[in-house]
Amino acid sequence: MQAATSETVSSGPIDAQLFVAEDGIAPDASTLSAALRIELEEGWKTYWRSPGEVGIPPTVNWEASKNVAEVEFLWPAPERFRAFGIENFGYKDEVAFPLRISLQEPGVPTRLAGTVDLLVCSDICVPESFDLALDIPAGTGIDRVSAELIAAANNRVPDAGGAGMGDAQAFIDTDGQTLTVQIQSEVPFRTPDVFAELGSFTAFGAPDIRLGDGDRTLWASVPILARQDDVRDIALTVTDGDRASTIVPDWTERAPPPPFTIATAAPGIGTLAWIALVALLGGAILNVMPCVLPVLSIKVASAMQARARGEDHVRRGFLVSASGVLAFMWLLAAALIALKAAGYAVGWGLQFQNPVFLVAMIVVLVLFAANLFGVFEISLPQSWMTRLAREEGRSGHAGDFATGAFAAILATPCSAPLLGTAVAFSLAGRALDVFVVFTALGVGLALPYLALAARPGLVRRLPKPGPWMIALKAVLGSLLALTAAWLLWVLSGVAGVSTFRIVAGASVLLLVVLALSSRLPRNLAVGTALAVVAGTLAVPVLVPQDTAQASIATNWVPFDRAEIPVHVSRGHVVFVDVTADWCLTCKANKALVLDRGAVSGALARQDVIAMQADWTRPDPAIGRYLEANGRYGIPFNAVYGPGAPEGIALPELLTEAAVMDALDTASDRIVAER
Repeated sequence: MQAATSETVSSGPIDAQLFVAEDGIAPDASTLSAALRIELEEGWKTYWRSPGEVGIPPTVNWEASKNVAEVEFLWPAPERFRAFGIENFGYKDEVAFPLRISLQEPGVPTRLAGTVDLLVCSDICVPESFDLALDIPAGTGIDRVSAELIAAANNRVPDAGGAGMGDAQAFIDTDGQTLTVQIQSEVPFRTPDVFAELGSFTAFGAPDIRLGDGDRTLWASVPILARQDDVRDIALTVTDGDRASTIVPDWTERAPPPPFTIATAAPGIGTLAWIALVALLGGAILNVMPCVLPVLSIKVASAMQARARGEDHVRRGFLVSASGVLAFMWLLAAALIALKAAGYAVGWGLQFQNPVFLVAMIVVLVLFAANLFGVFEISLPQSWMTRLAREEGRSGHAGDFATGAFAAILATPCSAPLLGTAVAFSLAGRALDVFVVFTALGVGLALPYLALAARPGLVRRLPKPGPWMIALKAVLGSLLALTAAWLLWVLSGVAGVSTFRIVAGASVLLLVVLALSSRLPRNLAVGTALAVVAGTLAVPVLVPQDTAQASIATNWVPFDRAEIPVHVSRGHVVFVDVTADWCLTCKANKALVLDRGAVSGALARQDVIAMQADWTRPDPAIGRYLEANGRYGIPFNAVYGPGAPEGIALPELLTEAAVMDALDTASDRIVAER
């Protein structure tokens, strides 16, 4: 064996070897040039010093060495890998890490010995640990083969500001979501890539890279997936073919402008029409969801009371209700377009993460339910909420409009088949796409009103008003009271127990005031009720939000995107359930599928990790995970495993067969050829 190389150690899918340029330690020599070479089998990789969102960089313990004062471990430029929907940085096939060794005693024989720990991944990830040792006697001479390999490895290490690159700038937006950088080069870039480093616990997504100024200016926007708030030490490693450079940029007060903007390819009229049809069908299906049925039945009941006024009056009432549905959908579309333009995360049903919105809905439901139970009969002027609670015998149609809008509002915490596809298409596209899709959703949701407007005579076939109407009002009032109780429970998860208790107490106080309204002077009753309503609406603004996290169900673990590939690498299957207290479809999936029968038993297996992502409160990590999967609403369920490392997305409405099939597919281990 030559002194310049160690024995080759084979460990799992890798072969490793130490080698030095010198055959011996020359007199007065104080340094050595060496390298650690790792050869990986096809399909396997290991990691860079900054491994990306997940991964572990190689480490070496040199304590067993003799006559070694220090070993500087150098890192060749990395490559970018994508697995499990996550960006990773590292090496494949073969990598040589240059080592700069300082000797304790110049000219004295040396033993270089290290324990190497590294993670190698293919379809699974395997931690490897092994020992390497190399004895270098006193002497002279250079091993040319080893010296050339070490020189080649050093050439792959990025220069500090070299390779013709420099004058770099960096900016992080106020939300800490995006890093924008700009780098100048003396020669044009060809196929550049950017690897940012911003502290040990910072992870970045794939960069959007654009070139300008004759390809001598590189501009990149890099999504920040996770970071430490107080870290400001940044380094940028830029690779471009055979050259690479690590640069420390200057922080700027404004984001460098891109050299050009990218026009989003507009979908064709056929595609947009097809998605609009999908949205219309999804909106129609929402009518049979538990969110909407109570309000729809109330509208039918009110039409029965007004049928004596003729078919024209009934028709106008249903048309106005349909316009209320569309008006809310257009308002929601406008809000989402504005939020998208401002750079905020948007999605279906996100208003239920807002405690002020929840309290307003609770107040409306309490008023409406109290009216149906006959608690009060007063008319509060100039308020759409109380117009909704008035007796339906009036000649106007304000109550019809409010009923339609109310049905649309209550539809948003529900998801239905086809709905996710349509919403994802619109929110990933242009403002026009959002408007068209949400209009189609509104038309689908308004179909029952439009159908009855087309055939108002159908209302006459219903039983004539009588004592049964009192019982119906009690049933409908109970449904709305249960909806109010559910929203109170959602409020406890969004804003905390303190807000929940105060709003619940204020709701009871409002009921007492309404019950006593007939015994009080009109102005006093109206003023007191308005004061209670205003005070209730102010609660989520004035009461601090609890910081306690939502509880995770038994046998479920909290969502951690970085842990998914770790579990899969151990041969486990990961079932991800993105849910929220306000998502009724999520609760239905859990009660009817996830917590029952074969699915419940499968999720309890030791090789299955049930991971719950609670989106009751806003969570940027969950929002980014959904967006990475092309989703903008929940429920969302996905299954990962050795047989499905990129994940299997499940439909919005789960079935036992769909879940079990996905679990079986994901559990099929793919064994790499050795």
